[in-house]
Amino acid sequence: MVNRAPADEPVAPASPAIRTVLGDIAPADLGICDAHDHIFLRSPQLPGQELDDAEAAAAELSAFRAAGGAAVIQWTPYGMGRRAAELPRLARESGVRIVAATGLHQAAHYSPELLARVGADLAGLFVSELTEGIGGTGPRAGMIKVAGGFHGLDRHARQTMTAAAEAQRATGAAIGVHLELGTGALDVLDLLCGTLAVPPERVILGHLNRSPDLVVHRAAAGAGAYLAFDGPSRAHHATDWRLPEALAALADAGFADRILLGGDTTTAGARSVNGGPGMPYLLRRHRERLVRTLGADLVTRFLTANPARAFAADWARAPHHSR
Repeated sequence: MVNRAPADEPVAPASPAIRTVLGDIAPADLGICDAHDHIFLRSPQLPGQELDDAEAAAAELSAFRAAGGAAVIQWTPYGMGRRAAELPRLARESGVRIVAATGLHQAAHYSPELLARVGADLAGLFVSELTEGIGGTGPRAGMIKVAGGFHGLDRHARQTMTAAAEAQRATGAAIGVHLELGTGALDVLDLLCGTLAVPPERVILGHLNRSPDLVVHRAAAGAGAYLAFDGPSRAHHATDWRLPEALAALADAGFADRILLGGDTTTAGARSVNGGPGMPYLLRRHRERLVRTLGADLVTRFLTANPARAFAADWARAPHHSR
């Protein structure tokens, strides 16, 4: 029998449900949600900037809660320092609902030895973490995270997305996709939703604010995918200053129900408790600026109803998968 953190929160009485690290909840209970962020993260691509301090994580979640936040979706996938065993405690103490991820990032974030070890049955790994628990004994993941490349998909990306599609079919979980500098969205949809037959409403495309191509945004939303605009306050990307225009264009085209917002804190220096914008920025200056342009009702929908729908899955129907 798998030991998991006790589900202190009420289990949703009916499907679909959102799978948090404290158990499944009804989508309506998610609250104001940072739809793409990192509580813990470690990568050789970010030396010396690891997010692995549990007390700093606790302080950051408390600051997010004080700003009005209720839920965080952690997109940190397998092998990148998720510290899954810490997440239930942090969720309880902060009062913030946390959804953990399984999946795999770009190959550059891993050693060749790790990739060789997990490559034989990636889909089995993802399904196990979604249905049984991370590491066999930890909390269950509630989403799958994979990654594309800059304007294209390499062999590693195709392998991980193929595994993610298999795990999605087995569990119903949403697939979140890191788009490198916001590019390659339509290539990802061609593979996941075309070749691999993943329902487009089960795909969340991340970092689209970094490539403010309104034509691509509209095409991706029209296909049925969710669009995550995350990582505000990054001056070297076309983020804050172009975001109101991009979101207004999507809303005017009838795609307000496809939009998600997130913070994507990836380095220790970016945390608010270390002097950076961190998680609270999303709900302070960033939300305030969007409300002035788009109105409070629309921005509230981006932060509540949309993520509640995007991350919910019909877990009760997921078959058991033996690795």
